[in-house]
Amino acid sequence: MLGKRKVRDMDQIRKPFQGVFNIIRFNWHFYVLAGIGIILLLLFGSLFLSIQKLAFLGVLVILWITVISLVVSYYIYDFSDLYQLKWLDNMDGKEVLNINAGFDETSQIIQKQFKTVTLTICDFYDPDKHTEVSIKRAREVHPPQPNTIGIETEQLPFKMQTFDKTLVIFAAHEIRNKTERTQFFKELNRVTKSNGQIVLTEHLRDWKNGLVYSFGCLHFYSKRTWKKTFNDANLVIKQEIKTTPFITTFILENNGNTD
Repeated sequence: MLGKRKVRDMDQIRKPFQGVFNIIRFNWHFYVLAGIGIILLLLFGSLFLSIQKLAFLGVLVILWITVISLVVSYYIYDFSDLYQLKWLDNMDGKEVLNINAGFDETSQIIQKQFKTVTLTICDFYDPDKHTEVSIKRAREVHPPQPNTIGIETEQLPFKMQTFDKTLVIFAAHEIRNKTERTQFFKELNRVTKSNGQIVLTEHLRDWKNGLVYSFGCLHFYSKRTWKKTFNDANLVIKQEIKTTPFITTFILENNGNTD
């Protein structure tokens, strides 16, 4: 019964097709370019019969990349139970830090599911560092919640061992500098209680995401890269959860090394 209530609460926050609609709305320039590419290939294929088959193949490739990415994105963000956040333990009465990179889709859901959670929301978006137009468009449509704290990734404004749980959902991959990313996770480790957990949810740069997102997969990090970052920040993977074949959640804990 509790599970059904949580699903209904989530549905009040996330509308049908919201995930795939946001992808199109925030990245519409890619779909315009895909449409232009298809038109040009069809035009050249009709004018130059010698490349007609090659042009037709190009059209099929563009259509495949575009359609399959949208279909799988719908499955991930709208059809699956991703935003039910089932990997989170009961956080009622807990001090929780939720960090985003300019677009927060989870804080309202967390507050809805856990009525007595003490939730601190942070945003490390910096327009000088994070120049992706999709994030800028997302912020224009969905500005940060009024109680969101702007932070620097390399120095979080909290005391040691403040939070029972720290969440970073679809955000940490925006930190493209290796040194900055490692320092960010060291800070997450510092502000999370020694018996607490850090929860990281991301796409991985693997063959599954590569098949669906093509070159867009290069924006993600491989599991090997994440593991190196965790190790450098004195963190260990307690659990690895596959919400779908395309989404991985790492449950991280302090490795006990005080060096």
